[in-house]
Amino acid sequence: MADPRTFRLRVRYAKTGRLAMLSHLEVTHALERIVRRSGLPFALSQGFSPHMKLAFGPALPVGVGGSEEVFDVTLVSYVAAEKALVSLQEAAPPDLWPEHAAYVEPASAAASVAFTVSTYEVELDRALRQLIAPDQVTVVRKGKKKVLQVADFLVGEPVWDGRCVRFTLRSGEAGSLRADAFARECLKLSAQGCEPFQIRRFMRTALA
Repeated sequence: MADPRTFRLRVRYAKTGRLAMLSHLEVTHALERIVRRSGLPFALSQGFSPHMKLAFGPALPVGVGGSEEVFDVTLVSYVAAEKALVSLQEAAPPDLWPEHAAYVEPASAAASVAFTVSTYEVELDRALRQLIAPDQVTVVRKGKKKVLQVADFLVGEPVWDGRCVRFTLRSGEAGSLRADAFARECLKLSAQGCEPFQIRRFMRTALA
């Protein structure tokens, strides 16, 4: 149950440039430092090892940036969202930039579970002649191979325009399919008989 004496601020931020190479764990640590430097009155968890109450949107693979990333921070006193955003921006590096902040209702789903659909954009080194999506993707998790059915995760069909590929993935009861694993298989199939494609930019452009 949410504490009625606290306030949950949802922040949208961009992970770009050199910081796209950060892992999800490194991003969480960096955002925690940003909140601490901002001076916002953040809440701490209870117990023997209190920690800042933060909740993060779905993880991005290393090397994949995001223009609409999300985290929630719980505050112990109210600060106007516009003022909180300025404080966060003053404490943030340009490649991990807070762009919007607004309070969400206490009963709203946390950022860690609220967003199940992600849209990605991949820019390649040259134009595609064809785009072939795989039916299956084999991944290795905890040392074990697992075959994922793409139809369980893909929303609509991937599309391309010249050097740009766009696709949307969902997570759910079947788990999730890493965007980089799906893109890698797409490009492998689409480059049959040609030189392998090189990725110039890989971004998550929307969360829903």
